Amino acid sequence: MESRVRPRASAWARGKWARSYHSAPPTAAGRFVNAGRFVNHLSYALYIPPKAGRGRMPLLVMLHGCKQNADEFAQGTRINLLADKYGFAVLYPEQSKHEHAHRCWRWYDDSGGGEAASVVSLVTAMVEQHDFDGERVYLAGMSAGAGLAALLAVRYPNVFAAVGLHLGVVFGEARSALGAMDVMRRGSRTDPVALIDAAVDVREYPGMPAIIVHGELDSVVTSANAERLTKQFLRLNGFIDAAGNRRAGEAREETHPDGVVSDHFKNGRRVVKTSIVRGLGHSWAGGDDTVAFHSSKGPDSSAVMWEFFKHQRRSSEAVRDAFVA
Repeated sequence: MESRVRPRASAWARGKWARSYHSAPPTAAGRFVNAGRFVNHLSYALYIPPKAGRGRMPLLVMLHGCKQNADEFAQGTRINLLADKYGFAVLYPEQSKHEHAHRCWRWYDDSGGGEAASVVSLVTAMVEQHDFDGERVYLAGMSAGAGLAALLAVRYPNVFAAVGLHLGVVFGEARSALGAMDVMRRGSRTDPVALIDAAVDVREYPGMPAIIVHGELDSVVTSANAERLTKQFLRLNGFIDAAGNRRAGEAREETHPDGVVSDHFKNGRRVVKTSIVRGLGHSWAGGDDTVAFHSSKGPDSSAVMWEFFKHQRRSSEAVRDAFVA
């Protein structure tokens, strides 16, 4: 039986937990940033499990929510235990209290562009330093972290093979902290497909497998955002046209005791998955409920996300473009 005593982040896990910070080289700001102030000296934690098996290790990037740090996010999600079991590394970029008093990522404005660029610089450095598998770099975020993860998925699709958005916010509508609060409470006022089409050329976008998880009772970020995010990633993956009409693939929906799950397949491959968790508020589902913003309710989100991620891979050509300066 699991201990309910609050442990350190790496408790139960058998690998190496290390904290450090990333100082991007002078060329990185020009290479990565296209909006906002580049954030240098980005703190992070890195978990590397005992090496079991052969080949290069996948990397999962985990972006915490507001009022969290890397240790709490690792403990609450228990993702390091899965890393031990399945043999992948976990990177936890950490927002500084100097950048935001509540450690919120600024996913909603021009500063978010700078933070996204800083995270990409960090990810690139970790892949190069540790020889992680660049074709299997995955990204997951919670709440504000999910907002930044969506931004990263849209702007840097060649870096990541798939994205997980837990309690995420529709992409592209908010432009300020005040606007962000409105979108969190209501969802977008603008058509979500139009927001995506305004942000990227969908014809040139390489696609991004996405898993979206939301609590039906979330009073901080309304679950309407999950529906809108699903439409946006259906558009990014070529399932629907600009009017929202289906043009490819098939959809399947199932109701479980834990909630409703919708899967979207193309050529027999699951590309977009959405789970609305019954009875869940603004918390990571199936997590350690001794940690704030994590709940034992619902399925184990960490396990569900990894099950989705492990079937995704970015093409070697795209990876060369992403990781070669």
